Amino acid sequence: MDRDSVDFQGYFPAFITPFAADGSVDTQAIRDLVDHYVDQGMHGIMVNGTCGEWFAQTDDERRLVAETALSQAAGRLTVFVGCTAYTATAAAELANHAFSHGASAVAVTPPPYAKPFPDEIVQFYEDLSALVDGPIVVYNWPHGTSVDIGTELASRLADVEHVVALKDSTPDAEQFYATVRAVIGRIRVFGPFMTERGFDVLRETGGDGTIGGGSLFGRPDPEFWEAHWRGETEAPLEHARRSDRLFPKLWLPGGWAGHWGAYQSQLKVLMGMLGQPTGEVRRPRLPVTDPAALDAMRAVLVEEGLLQTADAAA
Repeated sequence: MDRDSVDFQGYFPAFITPFAADGSVDTQAIRDLVDHYVDQGMHGIMVNGTCGEWFAQTDDERRLVAETALSQAAGRLTVFVGCTAYTATAAAELANHAFSHGASAVAVTPPPYAKPFPDEIVQFYEDLSALVDGPIVVYNWPHGTSVDIGTELASRLADVEHVVALKDSTPDAEQFYATVRAVIGRIRVFGPFMTERGFDVLRETGGDGTIGGGSLFGRPDPEFWEAHWRGETEAPLEHARRSDRLFPKLWLPGGWAGHWGAYQSQLKVLMGMLGQPTGEVRRPRLPVTDPAALDAMRAVLVEEGLLQTADAAA
């Protein structure tokens, strides 16, 4: 398998996992959110990733989330299922379940906590590849794994049999751009192209998409990619500039947390303010409840035109 084995491209919201007030998985909210993203024209979704709080779920719950999202998507958009685990065997069990329910691909980080060396990371993905029969997306998430898949290592992973794509969430933008140049001919690359600098690189070297934390903008996120595919410049650049203004106001550098809470906690609050299907977080995450923090987040949405002033006062 390689990049030509799949057609993955565009904007994919990293899908939250809605939890009900009693702590259970809210399957109806999952279905509602899938429908919301379909209505907004998203090209795909990624469930059970970092935004999906996979680490706070049992394996049975992770399977339930995957089954529910895949059933509701029903082929209307591409679905990546996060299957990160401590061993290749455990990741493969989740991956094969996801494939059996129609997943387009599975996304897997290097094993968390273990802080594996490069040769160990390559072996991990080779072992995983031998245990599954479907596309694998390598997920580089240094904040969660304590290892950063640099350009040389990414190039090695691009040669693993079932690896077809890289979701690169490195905080090092220049490293990301170097990685794109090194692997774009072999695997698809999802990363921070939706910035002014990222768009320049996208036009120079190519690129396939972005998997971002939810979608606060809604329809303009997939429109960025569709305009780029049409050969347009001004519309994608304007959206990139808008993103460059918004995100530093909400998120810490590197995109691993918000100014007022954990990434998942803050994202769910923001989505709720925008009227999107959402839900509670689950411990160890705690909800953002401080009135001053809520007011500050609402003010950012108003300032950037995502909420009307009247909505902010509601």
